Amino acid sequence: MTGAPLEATPAPPTRPAATPPASRPAGLRKRWLVAGVFAVLLALVAGVSLGPISLPPGSVAAELLNLIPGVHLESGLTEREIAIVTELRLPRVVLGLLVGGLLALAGGCYQGVFRNPLADPYLLGVAAGAGLAVTAVIALGGVGRQGAITGLPLTIPLAAFAGSLLAVTMTYLLGGAGGRSRSPAMLILAGVAVSAFLSAGQTYLLQRHSDSIQPVYSWLLGRLATAGWHDVLLVLPYAVLTTVVVLLHRRELDVLAVGDDEAKSLGLHPQRSRYLLIAAASLGTAAAVSATGLIGFVGIIVPHTVRLLAGASYRVILPLSLLFGAAFLALTDVVARTAAAPAEIPIGVVTALLGGPFFVLVLRTARRVLT
Repeated sequence: MTGAPLEATPAPPTRPAATPPASRPAGLRKRWLVAGVFAVLLALVAGVSLGPISLPPGSVAAELLNLIPGVHLESGLTEREIAIVTELRLPRVVLGLLVGGLLALAGGCYQGVFRNPLADPYLLGVAAGAGLAVTAVIALGGVGRQGAITGLPLTIPLAAFAGSLLAVTMTYLLGGAGGRSRSPAMLILAGVAVSAFLSAGQTYLLQRHSDSIQPVYSWLLGRLATAGWHDVLLVLPYAVLTTVVVLLHRRELDVLAVGDDEAKSLGLHPQRSRYLLIAAASLGTAAAVSATGLIGFVGIIVPHTVRLLAGASYRVILPLSLLFGAAFLALTDVVARTAAAPAEIPIGVVTALLGGPFFVLVLRTARRVLT
């Protein structure tokens, strides 16, 4: 007896595999942005409160809020203490915020442009070029002990900008000399060579103009000493211009990271973008150097810390470097003012003490990039 043929049970329909979403760099998260703003506000209050005469942080915060039009709070401070807050400490802290933000932003920008985790305004010779130009203006222009910024408000920043552009151009050309590719290691070696050459020129100028040694020497060590709001108002336009240009083009750094061919296919002009970003970062570095002298390692410490904590996209690194760099230098200035009170440690010495071990750590983590 033959039975009816068994019909095969149809297999259940299979759902098409979900297509994974295209990966893209993580954007700037609100919590990191809030943390950066909070760090700036904390550094602002701490910088104004701490000093030879300590003031209550709550009273200082209230007095700072009173600077906002329409706000009237009772701070409990005397007239003398209010003058200390608004005329002495606040300009210095604001200058530290501007300079710290500029140096950290420039460091992150250089790292993206050169695709080099060790790129920094000082390692690329940019600060040395600005320093040579400022030294030349101080020595040859006869700026005495009054200070470079106060003596020549327009010539100093412009000379520093010209010197910084000259230095970064020399580093870029020397890094690719002999038909070699501009690898991270070659750029660093070129930056060291350019810095040594420019520093030799600076030493020669100081030797020929010994009467300028004292003001230049104190400037070389880095300092945030300021006589009111003059220095802040001088640096502010350069800081605004640098910040706007770099942040508006921060997405292009992520595109440049994949290579020039891919960048061109996406409609980007790699060389034009590099030149624009280098000019903007050099302008910010020049403004910072002309106002406060040589303050190193901020451009390495802050962007790398942000990269490790918040992400590797330059859409994240650059705005957070601006905020945390500002807070970092303002808080470092508090250490410089209070660690050896009543004496004051040059802030460049403090950042060097912090940056030396950090640079060793960066070298260890960047071995694959350098080889």
